Amino acid sequence: MGNHRGLRLHLSSVCAFLFAGATYTSTCFGDGNTSFTICSEKERLALLKFKYSVEDPFGMLSSWVGNDCCRWARIQCDTITGNVESLYLRRDEAYLYGNEVKSSLAELRHLKHLDLSWNDFQGSRIPEFIGSLKQLTYLNLSHAGFDGIIPPHIGNLSNLKVLDLSSNYKLMADDMAWTSGLSSLEHLVLSSVDLGRAQNTGMVFYMIPLLKELSLSDCGLSNANVGPFLNSSRILPNIKHLDLGFNSFQGPLPGFFQNMSSLKFLDLSEFNLSLSWNFANLLNLIPSLSELHLSRCGLGKEHLSSLRLNSSTLSNIQHLVLSENLIEGTFPYVFTNMSSLGVLDLSRNMLKSFVPIMPNLLDLDLSHNQFKQIEDLGIWRQCHLKQLHASGNDFQIEMIDSPKNLSECSQYALEWLDLSLSPNGTIPEPLGRLANLRGIDLSSSRLIGPIPESVGRLRYLQVLDLSENQLSGPIPTFLGNLSILDLSFNQLNSSIPESFGNLAALSYLDLSFNQLTGPIPASLGRLVSLRAILLGSNFLNGTIPVSFGQLSKLRSLNLYNNSLEGVVSEAHFANLSMLEALDASFNPKLTFNVSCDWIPPFQLADLRLSSCAIGTEFPQWLRSQRNLDALDLSNATISGPLPRWLRKIPIIRYLDLSHNKLSGPLTNLPNGETYRRYGYVPLLLLENNFFNESIPRSICRRTNLKFLDLSRNRLTGKVPKCLENLHMLLTMILGSNQLSGDIPSFVGLNSLQTLKLNDNNFVGEPPRALGNLQYLGILDVGDNKLSGNVPEWIGEQLTYLIVLRLHRNNFTGNIPESLCKAVNLHILDVAHNYLQGTIPSCLRELIAMVNSNFGVIDDSPAYEMEVDDYEEYVDQVVKGVDLEYTKTWRMVYNMDLSSNQLVGEIPVELTALSNLVGLNLSNNHLSGLIPNNIGSMMKLESLDLSGNELTGGIPPSMAALTFLSRLNLSHNNLSGRIPTGRQLQTLIDPSIYEGNKDLCGPPFPNKCSNPREDPTTTTTRKKKHKTADEKSKVWLFYMDITSGFATGFWGVIGLLLLKKHWRQKLFIFSEEMMDKIYVAVMVRVAKIKR
Repeated sequence: MGNHRGLRLHLSSVCAFLFAGATYTSTCFGDGNTSFTICSEKERLALLKFKYSVEDPFGMLSSWVGNDCCRWARIQCDTITGNVESLYLRRDEAYLYGNEVKSSLAELRHLKHLDLSWNDFQGSRIPEFIGSLKQLTYLNLSHAGFDGIIPPHIGNLSNLKVLDLSSNYKLMADDMAWTSGLSSLEHLVLSSVDLGRAQNTGMVFYMIPLLKELSLSDCGLSNANVGPFLNSSRILPNIKHLDLGFNSFQGPLPGFFQNMSSLKFLDLSEFNLSLSWNFANLLNLIPSLSELHLSRCGLGKEHLSSLRLNSSTLSNIQHLVLSENLIEGTFPYVFTNMSSLGVLDLSRNMLKSFVPIMPNLLDLDLSHNQFKQIEDLGIWRQCHLKQLHASGNDFQIEMIDSPKNLSECSQYALEWLDLSLSPNGTIPEPLGRLANLRGIDLSSSRLIGPIPESVGRLRYLQVLDLSENQLSGPIPTFLGNLSILDLSFNQLNSSIPESFGNLAALSYLDLSFNQLTGPIPASLGRLVSLRAILLGSNFLNGTIPVSFGQLSKLRSLNLYNNSLEGVVSEAHFANLSMLEALDASFNPKLTFNVSCDWIPPFQLADLRLSSCAIGTEFPQWLRSQRNLDALDLSNATISGPLPRWLRKIPIIRYLDLSHNKLSGPLTNLPNGETYRRYGYVPLLLLENNFFNESIPRSICRRTNLKFLDLSRNRLTGKVPKCLENLHMLLTMILGSNQLSGDIPSFVGLNSLQTLKLNDNNFVGEPPRALGNLQYLGILDVGDNKLSGNVPEWIGEQLTYLIVLRLHRNNFTGNIPESLCKAVNLHILDVAHNYLQGTIPSCLRELIAMVNSNFGVIDDSPAYEMEVDDYEEYVDQVVKGVDLEYTKTWRMVYNMDLSSNQLVGEIPVELTALSNLVGLNLSNNHLSGLIPNNIGSMMKLESLDLSGNELTGGIPPSMAALTFLSRLNLSHNNLSGRIPTGRQLQTLIDPSIYEGNKDLCGPPFPNKCSNPREDPTTTTTRKKKHKTADEKSKVWLFYMDITSGFATGFWGVIGLLLLKKHWRQKLFIFSEEMMDKIYVAVMVRVAKIKR
């Protein structure tokens, strides 16, 4: 609906006009030439140099052979002189890409028409030599990927009538003074070129006197760019088409509009007319307007009041765009008075009521409003309407038949009906009464039921899109004018009709993601116009028809995930010279059997043969494919080393060779020059092979890589430091190799979200610089030889961490309390280390293990992963088995502290972690009781407390763990009766409780002395007896001390009191001993003094 469509048509008409008076037989899109002259050798060589400087994957320049370049496609010569006058290289089915426009084109001195639009020159500059092509009248470099500053040399082209540099989104100007030299210019299109910082921008408005069309949409302009010239009477006196939309103009409308008496087209989108000017004044200012675009102008219903608008100001408007404004409520009846109005766009407003009949209206867009009933759109009342767009309205009733109480039309003119993202229910049979329909879009609309036969009988129907619904049943027979048919993402369950072979005009067929069965009809091979066949994710069987090899226009063939079988040979591709994408993945019975010297007729950009049988060697025919941007040969039975020629292939952005038996070094990975082409996610997946030697530095050239997986190979040596250059990397997985040395700091990998280095031979401590990886969600360094304390920075700095795996290393010290700050943790695995101390009670602060609604899985930068292109996995020991979780790992909550040297009691706070599905504290030195409320951990599936020194009874609350399927309490000092009931009734293996000699009851054969007694009661009684015994022992201890003291003291003193002779002997002995000590001391002192 926007002005871009009108602009393309306008330029096409300009192009035709320019060529109408040419001296040779041609069209604007001319292939072929009736010239009988031969072009000059200099120009022929110049064209060949250009041909060899660009990539041409689909043969746009394939006819450029031979001596007479005037007979080459896309070239026109003067019929008398033989000079090349027209070079039309606009992208259509074929395109070019390269990193420059070769200066050899400067030899085409007589060139009048140059069109390089819609190709990809990958950020190169517009060449300065274009300014030397003085005969140019038409220059179109739009949508061509040019960057940098517009060369002022273009101002030398005084004969130029049409200049289009639009939609080169990184192109800019620093000075627009060069436009003053374009004295013949009539059409200037610079939309989406950055002019915001350019000087002399105002010269565009008054220094090009013949200008009829000026498009400056989305150029970053403001009042400052054109301020001094806004009211000049000299501005654009002949202008007919003016596009200033989507800039930053403010304030009142410039006065120069009143001088533009010839203006027919005006776009002021994103100019806030609600603050400075109103709709009526604008129309009064420019009465000649026939097409007006005012999107995002802040207009409300009050600006469209009939009191402000008179019929004379509305009579000339034929095309009106008021999308994305603030028009709400009832439909503005002012539009019924606009007698010439043929196109009306009111999309993305807030309208919600009855649409009146407008007899002359041909095109109405009401998309994304607030209509609740389909009848309000007037489908059955707008007899002359040709196009109705009403997508994105939340209709509350299903699409129903035409109402009986409203007059219907005897004949409907409607050609296009778009109700996508809107209705629900079934497709009504009376839709077939709209006999003139050319296009129907009901996609993404929650539709159910079958496709009515009446839709198949619409004889003029060209486009039918019913994708992303819940339609079921068979596919009906369609008449012969369909060119686009999209029934994907439904539940259609029949076979593909053989009658599809009669749809001679069909160019696009998408039946993917249904439940279709049976073989692929060979009749599809008769549809010579087909460009895309998409049949993936069905239940199709049989072989691929050999007749597909005759579809010379086919560009995309997708047979992904079916049950196809048989042999695919060269015959299937015989004439597929335009084929660009081939996906036959996940057809395990499909075998590719082509000769080793086969050279395909196509140049693929996307090839996916995952889980197919393509032979034991790397396919030799890929040697000829120079444009591959995506290659998936995973799980394809390939073995042996990578061939040497693969190294010379341009770097493939999306390369998956995983799950094969490839061996040898990685030095032969594609490493040639590459070009920026498609939007595939850059990844390199080589896991599950037998690659050896070290990681080559050539991988570091892939600076845009996002996913790197080299795990489960036999790689050795150190991790190259240059991997730090992969600044866009999201995932690095190097696990299960034989890598050694210290872990690199990975400085610069600020986007890294997953780092897995597990199962290698890394030593030392984890580098502190890893704490700077602020978006890290998975850190796995398990099964290495790392040592030192568990780093404090893990919990303090890695705030998005979800998985921490330090399993089986040589870590010592305590479990740091800083880990409690990693509140997003789902998995904490520090098992098989040498950790000491107690289990921190603050682990209850790991909120993600408490509340499943808490965390960063969906909305944090740590999980902005492109999961369609790569699937994460996590290794965990759960239920005593080493498991690999892929699609479900985000739902796994596990804590494993086993096989350390932890002491103390099990903190009761751990029982608050109600999200845990696995808890393993085995093989430590834990003592005390099992917490009584362990039954509150309702999601536990695995609990292992074995190999500790736990005492007391088994809490009966454990029977409430209804998901518990593995329990191990063996080799402790537990006592009392084993509780029964509910889940514990299923855990009858005696080994669960072995090594606890004081346990009794099933599944042990020994019976408890009081079988009815609750084990907690027994435990409580034992506690009371133990406490009483301890008290009596203390009392006896004190009595022993008192009696001993009394006996010793009075036994000696009493005898001395009774025996006088003993007292005298004792005192004499004491005096003699004192005298001897005194003499000895004095003699020693005297010797010291000498």
